[in-house]
Amino acid sequence: MKKKLSLKNKRALTGLVFISPWLFGFLYFYLRGILQTIEFSLSDVSALETGGFTTNFIGLDNFRFAFFQDPEFNQIIVNTVVDILVDVPLIIFFSLFMAMLLNGKFRGRTVMRAIFFLPVIMNAGAINSALEFAQQNIVGGVSPVSSEVAAAATEGLNLNTIMMTFTDIGFPVAILEYITGAVSRIYLIVRSSGVQIVIFIAALQSIPHALYEVAEIEGATAYETFWKITFPMVSPLILTNIVYTIVDSFVQSEVVEKTQTVAFTNYNYGAGSAMSLVSTILVCIILGISGYIISKKTFYYN
Repeated sequence: MKKKLSLKNKRALTGLVFISPWLFGFLYFYLRGILQTIEFSLSDVSALETGGFTTNFIGLDNFRFAFFQDPEFNQIIVNTVVDILVDVPLIIFFSLFMAMLLNGKFRGRTVMRAIFFLPVIMNAGAINSALEFAQQNIVGGVSPVSSEVAAAATEGLNLNTIMMTFTDIGFPVAILEYITGAVSRIYLIVRSSGVQIVIFIAALQSIPHALYEVAEIEGATAYETFWKITFPMVSPLILTNIVYTIVDSFVQSEVVEKTQTVAFTNYNYGAGSAMSLVSTILVCIILGISGYIISKKTFYYN
């Protein structure tokens, strides 16, 4: 008698079928690229005039060059990790906050959702450069008129004075610096939150409305409803958004630019591959630690 699959095994099989195209692409395309990158990182790579390349095994010399001879790589790696530790919590918090607002019922909701997703579409190179140029004009980087406006706006508002005031009343300096840093990064945060907002909206709309009705009958406050219902129910998507944000931050980081410059401008393919491999391993470590910590607090609703 043939044994029937359990519901758990059926769901696992269904999930495997859905990810099979990605799995095939990973094994056939990405894994081959990773193996070739490892080979290049351990070799002296020379391009041939007739096309192709030759490799000469040199061990860990490319890694020694990246860490001990290149004047910028170590600092870029440290700056990238620090930026991730600062930006990821801000992006996740902002995305969840905006998703809760956009999930409410109000006139023009569809238009507002589209506006917050526009930065994803407008992240293309030419549009992105135009936006950064406009941002420079706004803060007084190019236009003398805008610089005068910025100076007039901040004439009666000294940031150092405000920080000293909060410090004098016992406000933690580390938290204060984090908040001021978040304000200075608001453009980057908004630009990087489009996909996360959409994912959080989908998560919020999947929460059974009956849970909120029961909470209202029981007299739960909005604060209690958020921490007892909303936050646990969207926690699996918090993990998803954290993974996406970390990877997206590395893709747009200075590490990638540095690797491309070394490999394709300086034609040092071995050192460029070593730097790329180091950044990939670093991303995997950060993802592993983040996933392990967040998964311990993740609630799955069946």
